[in-house]
Amino acid sequence: MKRRILLVDDELAILLTLRAVLEMNGFEVDTAASSREAEQKLNNGVYEMVISDMRMETETSGYDVIRAAREQTYDPATALLTAYPTLSERWQSEGVQSLLVKPVNTPDLIRQLEALLITHQDQKVKNQKQKLAGTGKKVAMPNAVKPSASASANKKAL
Repeated sequence: MKRRILLVDDELAILLTLRAVLEMNGFEVDTAASSREAEQKLNNGVYEMVISDMRMETETSGYDVIRAAREQTYDPATALLTAYPTLSERWQSEGVQSLLVKPVNTPDLIRQLEALLITHQDQKVKNQKQKLAGTGKKVAMPNAVKPSASASANKKAL
């Protein structure tokens, strides 16, 4: 089962390149070229992760995408893509779980995304268990996100 990612960037070359890299590494990628398009896709689909460029229509459009992602009941992992790593620490308070700095090399990008997906899934399971602790109910928990073969190979290479 492929993991679905919504990739948002207004620069077509970056969007297409990252999409190809992610698809070659086992992800199913949907793209959006603006924060408005991303918000529509978030409302009409289900994604395990949302990766958004920061500066699109405005200098903070990426935050709009992240906020829309955080509002989804399916709770996707979130990452902000930027060529400006000197962003203030505001990105963390905006619900962004990972900051990816352009340009990022492929092995590092895949490693960071795999780690984020695993950490995010663990947190979702922990939150669900905490909610159920008070009710006495037992509910089957979703399987943890499994790293792709390429991610396993990358880990072995380390």
